[in-house]
Amino acid sequence: MIAIPNVFPVPLYRDPNGKIRIEGTRILLEVVIHAYRRGETVEEIVDGYPTLKLADVYAVLAYYLTHRDEVDTYVREADQRAEEIRHETEANYSPDILALRARLRASRNSGN
Repeated sequence: MIAIPNVFPVPLYRDPNGKIRIEGTRILLEVVIHAYRRGETVEEIVDGYPTLKLADVYAVLAYYLTHRDEVDTYVREADQRAEEIRHETEANYSPDILALRARLRASRNSGN
């Protein structure tokens, strides 16, 4: 589990479900980390999520860079849980919905 320090004001909070979010927003920590890993600049991350503040994203990334192993573990576990939820949800879809999702995915992947 990630310990959120009290000494350095890192703008993170743990919601009632145990998810870590950016203070003052509903943006998940893993969203910012994934954007950073894709090579997005801090400015691009803020542009993509207007509720974020530039200084907060810098602080979060500074925290990530100094606690990389812990944050990577947290993000990996969050991604695994999200994938499990997606599979559980899709298991309840009708064949028509599954076919529609497949067509949408194919269209998106082809650039149309």
